[in-house]
Amino acid sequence: MARVTTTDSTTLAAPPLVHNDEKSLLAALADSVDGFSRINFKDAGNRSRDHYKSNMAPRRFQMRQMLLPLVRWETPRLAWIQRYRTKFWDNYFAFSANLGTHAFFVIMLPMPFWFGYTEIARHLVYVLAYGVLFSGMMKDFFCLPRPLSPPLHRITMSGSAALEYGFPSTHSTNAVSAALVLLYTAREQKDEMSPLMFVLVQILAWLYMTSIVLGRIYCGMHGFLDVVVGTLLGVALFAVRWCFADVIDAFVTAPGAMPVLVLTPLILILVRVHPEPVDQCPCFEDGVAFAGVVLGVDYGLWIGQYSSFVSSTPYPATIPFTFAKSGVVGIVARMVIGITTIFMWRAIMKKTLHAALPPLFRLVEQIGISMPRVFFLKASEYHKVPASLPDSTLVNATEIPSLIGRIGRMRSDSVGPQSTADMYETMAYREERQRRKSIESQDSPSAKHEQELAELEEEYKLFLAIPKPRVQYDVEVVTKLVVYTGIGLLGSNLLSVAFYYAGI
Repeated sequence: MARVTTTDSTTLAAPPLVHNDEKSLLAALADSVDGFSRINFKDAGNRSRDHYKSNMAPRRFQMRQMLLPLVRWETPRLAWIQRYRTKFWDNYFAFSANLGTHAFFVIMLPMPFWFGYTEIARHLVYVLAYGVLFSGMMKDFFCLPRPLSPPLHRITMSGSAALEYGFPSTHSTNAVSAALVLLYTAREQKDEMSPLMFVLVQILAWLYMTSIVLGRIYCGMHGFLDVVVGTLLGVALFAVRWCFADVIDAFVTAPGAMPVLVLTPLILILVRVHPEPVDQCPCFEDGVAFAGVVLGVDYGLWIGQYSSFVSSTPYPATIPFTFAKSGVVGIVARMVIGITTIFMWRAIMKKTLHAALPPLFRLVEQIGISMPRVFFLKASEYHKVPASLPDSTLVNATEIPSLIGRIGRMRSDSVGPQSTADMYETMAYREERQRRKSIESQDSPSAKHEQELAELEEEYKLFLAIPKPRVQYDVEVVTKLVVYTGIGLLGSNLLSVAFYYAGI
């Protein structure tokens, strides 16, 4: 039977949603950030060998089964690599992995726009945003686990990373595509750079790329297949952007409303076709966020063509910036004001939309239209959205001081299942091991029955041991799309315009 956990650690059995009083009970529990509804939890009676088969289309399941043996084959070889761990490399790879996180990109990507580097900023936004979006789609389509722990240790500074599926590695996709943007941009502008700066950019780009990709293997977060396919995806996204950047940007800056009328539904379609995962996974939320960022940046470029002071050289919608005019004080002011504004926008809009959207969603639901995602509660199943709802893509501003304070001691070394997908993979591994033993053994039927009961009890304990995912609300999808579209627009255009008129 599924279980519902409240914020005061009380555990209740969740009856089927049949009677009104039971609906009220579940709705009250859902109003808590840490509430845990039956739809967020797979019954421990679902055996691991049937879990994915019963929840995936036949061809999709067959594709997963073709790749799964390779993922399992990698595990002992990855464990052998970890025999040579050292404290220095643990800290280095755990810390460098932060340079490939979603939060890092959301904070850093607006800065090139603010300092006049519009071309490289747009390249980075496109490859990184679509890297998160398409790698997340692949993760949720294949539902392949990360390398098994144990025997692997998972070394990380981000607790949410292990909640995603493993194939492919989003960190690898983003690191490779971003590094290629830097390398090729430097080669194009070699004549305008000093030899020392050119060499320095080359070294930093290669160091960044190799540190992230190799670090995912060293830290036990991904296998060889994950990083190879992630790397190839990063190369493909870079190639598409590099070859078609002029065509794309020419369309975005075309006169009239056509760009907006095409780009907006295109992003909504990409959000809509995101595959439904079998287990709860934050890939969809991150994909929605970065789809919004791309849309906001495109809006910014489209709006920029109507500004009289915006330059079309060296790149469309470049807002003038000179160090001589701004100085060190101006640069610092742009960074502080810009980042603060982004956090304020997110906080205000989240609170506003979480209050305004549920009644609207309930009205739409009565018409027969509702959010189709299985792990998201419909508005009719909860009373309100909690005020302290976390964001998997970008940390809250109030968390930043504590994160900075823990930089030297926040690395974690964990062993064991950390998510529902992990738990099912652990169960599948044990089942396969027990199956082989049973073929060779001559145990009596009663002994085999006792063994099966012991396995069921162990599986149930695994379910209880893994962190319980929080309740997710249907309005979060629209909220995240609006909020991050605003972040893209602020970062690429509106804040730069404000800085220009403010004289900083």
